[in-house]
Amino acid sequence: MNKLEVIRSIEGFVGDNIGSLLKPVGDSWQPSDFLPAMSDPDWKERVDALQAGARNLPDDLLVVLVGDMVTEEALPTYQTWINRLDGLTDETGVSTSPWSQWSRGWTAEENRHGDLLNRYLFLSGRVDMRAVEVTIHHLINAGFDPQTENDPYLGFIYTSFQERATKISHRNVATLALRAGDETLHRICGMIAGDEARHEKAYKLFMTRIFEIDPVGAIIAFAAMMKRKIVMPAVMMRDGISDSLFHRFSRVAQHTGVYTAMDYADIVESLVKHWNIENLPGLSDIAARSQDYLCGLAARYRALAERAPAFAGPDRFSWIFDRPVGEV
Repeated sequence: MNKLEVIRSIEGFVGDNIGSLLKPVGDSWQPSDFLPAMSDPDWKERVDALQAGARNLPDDLLVVLVGDMVTEEALPTYQTWINRLDGLTDETGVSTSPWSQWSRGWTAEENRHGDLLNRYLFLSGRVDMRAVEVTIHHLINAGFDPQTENDPYLGFIYTSFQERATKISHRNVATLALRAGDETLHRICGMIAGDEARHEKAYKLFMTRIFEIDPVGAIIAFAAMMKRKIVMPAVMMRDGISDSLFHRFSRVAQHTGVYTAMDYADIVESLVKHWNIENLPGLSDIAARSQDYLCGLAARYRALAERAPAFAGPDRFSWIFDRPVGEV
């Protein structure tokens, strides 16, 4: 079977599992569950309490939080990309196919993340919201190219990796927020990380089924995606001032320990183990070479991570009114 035939053959499998991978709308949390309702009589007191909790968040954590939020807000480009993958196209926009139901359901759940973080940051009073909004505008306008072409195998490998990466980032922000005394942000990022964990499970499950049907094609695609490297969704972010904004944001994320080069290596290792790459039998010569490459990849990335230069601050971000971040 070619890749398109494989994707079509597992539609029933997707349909059978979608109920456990997506939550019913009525059972799902919504952004307003975590934030003051401006229609409530005590809205001012609740906003004051939120701002008091956010007051001690360090600027480097705010930079990472804004970068994470901007990434989530670029959701329109991610849904467009998924709908371009061969076999996943939602031909009418309201298709009842399992793949279409998945992509719309995934998008609907993800949509809450940017909404919630955006409103929290607005209410916190700690960031320059116009600078943040300009960054979101630029990022959606710039588009999104994860170097997967329209290949569903590459797409599911990318999402398996990326959902785990965002889960790690949000969980680490939650931990640091609690350390700074912000229980609201701790809860917010914890709930978002829970969604990312469920979505990671889904994409790894889809890819597991592909490995069962087409192990040779799957492992070659896995190696090809890793050789291209996982491009983060917000790699093209700009604020109209800095064209190296994503690189600078990434340095702060590394410096705070929210998302690091070592995390990248750990994710590679986790996927190699999850799909049992080391023990896949009956591979062709090219697939066996892919197997060797993948099994040694995490160790190579760890060696690179250990030699990564330390953050050489300070740096200034428009998002936080150009306040300096990082120690010299």
